[in-house]
Amino acid sequence: MIELQMYINGEWKESSNHEKRPIVNPANGEVIAYAPEGTIKDAREAIDVARKTFDEGIWSDLPAVERASYLFKIAGKIEENQEELTRLETLDNGKTLREAGYDILDAAACFRYYAGLITKPDGQTYHVADPMQAMVVREPIGVCGLIVPWNYPLLMSVWKIAPALAAGNTIVFKPSEITPVTPKKLFEIMDEVGIPKGVANMVFGAGPVVGHEIAASSKVDMVSFTGGTKTGKHIMKMAADTMKKVSLELGGKSPNIIFADSDLETSVDYALFGIYSGAGQVCSAGSRILVEESVYDEFVNQFVERANEIKVGPGNDPDSEMGPLVSQQHLEKVLKYIEIGQQEGAKIAAGGNRIVSNGLETGYFVEPTVFVDVQQDMRIVQEEIFGPVVVIQKFKDEEEAIKLANDTDYGLAGAVFTNDGAKALRVIKKLRAGITWINAYHPTYNEAPWGGYKQSGIGRSLGTFGLEEFQEIKQININLQVEPIGWFANKNE
Repeated sequence: MIELQMYINGEWKESSNHEKRPIVNPANGEVIAYAPEGTIKDAREAIDVARKTFDEGIWSDLPAVERASYLFKIAGKIEENQEELTRLETLDNGKTLREAGYDILDAAACFRYYAGLITKPDGQTYHVADPMQAMVVREPIGVCGLIVPWNYPLLMSVWKIAPALAAGNTIVFKPSEITPVTPKKLFEIMDEVGIPKGVANMVFGAGPVVGHEIAASSKVDMVSFTGGTKTGKHIMKMAADTMKKVSLELGGKSPNIIFADSDLETSVDYALFGIYSGAGQVCSAGSRILVEESVYDEFVNQFVERANEIKVGPGNDPDSEMGPLVSQQHLEKVLKYIEIGQQEGAKIAAGGNRIVSNGLETGYFVEPTVFVDVQQDMRIVQEEIFGPVVVIQKFKDEEEAIKLANDTDYGLAGAVFTNDGAKALRVIKKLRAGITWINAYHPTYNEAPWGGYKQSGIGRSLGTFGLEEFQEIKQININLQVEPIGWFANKNE
């Protein structure tokens, strides 16, 4: 059994009510750990510590190069513990060892990226009309509440923690109550490298309890959240009362547009990767495939054939290509959407069932599922399912492809497959989405911004934009001609 504790002011703690939540391996339903069930009292303690630590300048006043040195050490420790972290990520979330391994290496790279970035020039100076020198500097925001989802337990944590700490902030971090195992290991690493007490604090617990307190607290200067759009809207409302900065990376229903002149083998291969990696539990998943009508049947045939060949199994089986869904509750949600699709009149071309054979009956496994003969107003076309379920639609021409692609409330990601470079760029520029690809799907990089349009969120993670999310911009004006301004008459002269 894995031991889990919260981390507040440099100390490992149980929850104030001593209650615990079971943490389950989604591959077999077995309990692997018990996590403290954090309370409002625990959240407030962590917030107070983070507030005091920031106000005292223990972290924010350190030279950037010293903060960077801690981040470099954390990156090194993540790599040293790669094998253990990969195993824990698979045990906790269910994803395959291959996927988890990439996530761990990417997490280390993210810390290194921000460690390097924070020491680079970042200000501006202006030539103004008066005898003044005007400049802009970037400063830490203060106390940052960081709330992450369960689909990338470690990597999503790092996407927020690395830039927040690099910028000089203190943090109150809440992992998903479903997948706290690898985040706890990350905090063990931060403790090991000697992050000053009170800089990084972690509270377990439910979103409506701990997450709500973080979002509503007047002592928190910013809240950064990744998760569902409904919860993101609630966080915005909670944050509004204190006018704190909000950064939200939310849901998606992303289009993957396949033109007839694309390389079909490549298109099918990336389309499979776009929806079935992570068992479809990816905010940017290519869950709507739009195919030009002249190659629609051929594409569907090849895609269905390949989808039926995907080996579904426990993430810790090296032969598994797709793991389980994360929980019983989420399994029920995905199966309900499959039922809804059938009720709406869509046709299942592949999958559609829970897998209850070959030793998988106690896990949360769903077959790679394909819907065809769908209509644009169907719920399975409009709503985020967040599972291994894809809809394949046909379009007549470029104009219709763009119209269908943009016809949802979301705007996180999208892709275009074509051998016509001009057409590819025309279509990509018309997509109302923040993350796009041409002749590829899913690869992302620490150097490039991540975030969406419309109801897919506000703000950006990663890249220089991800650092700026955790910084305030201050204008400084220096008078170079120190003498009275003479604006009002001096009666004594």
